[in-house]
Amino acid sequence: MNPSTMKYLTGYPENLRAQVQLLLVQDRLGEMLLTKYHHVHGVRTDKALYDYVMALKNDFLRNSEPLSKVAFDSKLQVIAHALGTHTTVSRVQGSKLKTKREIRVATLFKEVPAEFLKMIAVHELAHIKEKAHDKAFYQLCTHMEPRYHQYEFDLRVYLTHIDAAGKLTWPANALSA
Repeated sequence: MNPSTMKYLTGYPENLRAQVQLLLVQDRLGEMLLTKYHHVHGVRTDKALYDYVMALKNDFLRNSEPLSKVAFDSKLQVIAHALGTHTTVSRVQGSKLKTKREIRVATLFKEVPAEFLKMIAVHELAHIKEKAHDKAFYQLCTHMEPRYHQYEFDLRVYLTHIDAAGKLTWPANALSA
């Protein structure tokens, strides 16, 4: 097996990587993910994504700086380790400095389970308050989503599956249609 197939799991313990690799070799990794995560989310448009992220922001970061844009971005490449991005653009307008904050999510995540989309949204929202990936950042992530670390791991497992065997097709959730 190509060692680069496991690139999304390099920071995890060897025993976890070995379990994932075994499931991959046995062609059971996709089955495991489909069993654990039953349905794809229903967020399909940039407007729906904006509403979704803003609802999370209003629940957990009500007093933080506003977001000017939230969108799916087909130019974001997971290969470059970007699941989403949070950017701040400052411009001088007259005598004032105007700041715009944007969150962009890789288009790949239009068709994944809701848990994966939530993990990415929470991660990018946490950057509004915490810039670095430090203890305070991850505490904020787990405050917004208590299962954040599990979802991140499983998303990385899914990215590993994509590299080795291609995308999975999750059934549509009848409630989100």
